[in-house]
Amino acid sequence: MTSPRSATRLKPRKQPAQPRSNRTVSVILEAAAHILEERGLEGYTTNSIAERAGVSIGSLYQYYPGKDAITIALIEQESAVLLEALARASSMDHWEDALRSMIRAATEHQLTRPKLARLLDFEESRLPFPAHTVRVGGTIHAAIVDVLNKRPETSRDDVVVLAFDILAITRGLTDSAGERGETDIGELERRAIRAVFGYLERP
Repeated sequence: MTSPRSATRLKPRKQPAQPRSNRTVSVILEAAAHILEERGLEGYTTNSIAERAGVSIGSLYQYYPGKDAITIALIEQESAVLLEALARASSMDHWEDALRSMIRAATEHQLTRPKLARLLDFEESRLPFPAHTVRVGGTIHAAIVDVLNKRPETSRDDVVVLAFDILAITRGLTDSAGERGETDIGELERRAIRAVFGYLERP
């Protein structure tokens, strides 16, 4: 269980309210992403992030109490981009187009910045904020359910399980591709579409 003190270290100290503050936070998060990509976790420190962002360490600490809080903000930022793309895809009228677009969003999320995605996945499993994982997974699952409900031949009783399976298939393929260092988004997308639609067409 996370102690109140530990939980405090994982939260931003303050939320940006002005355009200048928003820019500062954006610069800090992008600097953190670049440090992770270029130096990995070994070189990932608040000092290196502040230096890359061009801000004082005091300015950084105004917003984040430590690097774990920055990491969580990065994870939440990247998750928000993915969820927005999935929401747009799931709103398509035809279920096949919607599902293909959702798979494309998942592969782009993993391979557009593959090293960053891998490290954030690792940190997400380490840091104690399971509610985020549950919320994101639940939101994605619900979007897949909505898409499958547009498929006339699908029994309503099967949709929830089918959505979990599709999520597992796509996540397994994208995560393993990221771990192997793949960079070809189109090739991964084709494999994921083949796997998901092949599963749906099973006897």
